[in-house]
Amino acid sequence: MQFDPIIDRKSTYAFKWEKYKGTNILPMWIADTEFKCAQPILDALQARTEHGLLGYTVPAHHAEANQAVVDWLSRQYDWDISADWIVWTSGVVPAFNIACQAYCQAGDKIMLQTPNYPPLLAAPEINGLERVDIGTVNVNGRWTIDFAELEKQAADPACKLFIVCNPMNPVGSMFSPEELQKVTDICLKNNVILCSDEIHCDLILDEDAKHIPAGKIAEFNGQVITLMAASKTFNIAGMGTSFAIIEDPKTRLEFNKAARGIMPWVTVLGLEATTAAFTLCDQWHAELKQYLRANLDYLEKEIATIDGLTLLRPQATFLAWIDCSGLGVDNPQKYFEDKGVGPSPGIDFGDKNFVRINFGCPRSQLEQAISLLKA
Repeated sequence: MQFDPIIDRKSTYAFKWEKYKGTNILPMWIADTEFKCAQPILDALQARTEHGLLGYTVPAHHAEANQAVVDWLSRQYDWDISADWIVWTSGVVPAFNIACQAYCQAGDKIMLQTPNYPPLLAAPEINGLERVDIGTVNVNGRWTIDFAELEKQAADPACKLFIVCNPMNPVGSMFSPEELQKVTDICLKNNVILCSDEIHCDLILDEDAKHIPAGKIAEFNGQVITLMAASKTFNIAGMGTSFAIIEDPKTRLEFNKAARGIMPWVTVLGLEATTAAFTLCDQWHAELKQYLRANLDYLEKEIATIDGLTLLRPQATFLAWIDCSGLGVDNPQKYFEDKGVGPSPGIDFGDKNFVRINFGCPRSQLEQAISLLKA
């Protein structure tokens, strides 16, 4: 029941709600949820602010936060890391842009799995590099990357880096062990560095699937960049706190050198929130996943009844990638907004025939969206 209340965010300058301010459009776009943070997180933030001093805090010195990450990865993924491997970052977007700077030079190419979320698609150009898209294909009712294309493009010596989302955003698939092995084999064969954005990895809704962090794969010898955060799962994205796990000292040094003078320290409150999330919120986390599974069950059932819309069930995230090609309209985004629902435009992710719906919201809001679409 704790995920059912509707909390008015209109006075908080929330980006999600500012977009449609002054309209009757229900925001269901950017990837944050409509759920109140778990109480232990709020208590931790209150305790820190009541202390009264919020001065400089070097993340590497925050022993509790670093140990919380170590313990979380061990519990969730049987991944035993050293705290020395943790590089705190002010978001995964800055982190993969730093990776572009660290491991590529002018004239190099970066492979990206597509469709993908806009900041990742923009990263190569921002850093003066060429983008090579590796498409996503429907295999037996599930989205996965085009491995034939990956193998073809990775053979180009100019391709130095492969950035993936696992779980994938927006399609919601996660790499199976076999698929992750294929990625590993292709990257190692062609001397391509893998940067894996795993910000949604704690939101696996498919109960038969298990997430495998890229950094856990022994064949890489630690020369892989795994990006994670508590932000999506625990709805603390506004804290600007995430982390990279980089085992290999040389790879980690190159990343840190590229970040110097650009990447700020994460905030002290972000460290406190992450610590509380990873140490005190296991029950909340389990209940959240159950709520999201039920929301997805409802959404999948209802979308199947709307002519022109198709949804391949995502394995993870709170995001639904909806195929609107059957509507016969030029602009699916406008079609949804005209009905009072504001998704993310598919064109921003690389396919104008889709929209992305955020179902990380109270069931009543999801029901409202479906009612508007059916009207």
